[in-house]
Amino acid sequence: MNINTTNDGGKMNVELDGRLDTTTAPMLESELKEKLGNSSELIFDLQNLEYISSAGLRVLLAAQKIMNKQGSMCIKNVSAAVKDIFEVTGFSDILTII
Repeated sequence: MNINTTNDGGKMNVELDGRLDTTTAPMLESELKEKLGNSSELIFDLQNLEYISSAGLRVLLAAQKIMNKQGSMCIKNVSAAVKDIFEVTGFSDILTII
C-alpha cells in the first residue's frame, strides 16, 4: 500500500493506494501519529483503495476519535467495494463519507 500525505495549514490529506489490511494498517497508524499533530481537518481519499480489513477499520476509527477532539474528519472517493464494507460493518453510520 502507498500512503501519500499532504498538510496544508491545519488541513491534512491522506491518499491511500492498494490494500489497507493487517500488514499495512500499522504503516498508516504510524504515519498518522507522526504527522497528524494539531491538524484541524483530516481528509482520507480512498479512490485507489482496493480493500480494507478490520485492522484498517480500527485505524480509521482511532483517527476519527482523535479528530472528534481536534476538528473534523471525512472520507471521500470511496469505491463500491470499500463502501460495501463500511455499510456491512456499520462504519458508514460512524464516519463522514462524502
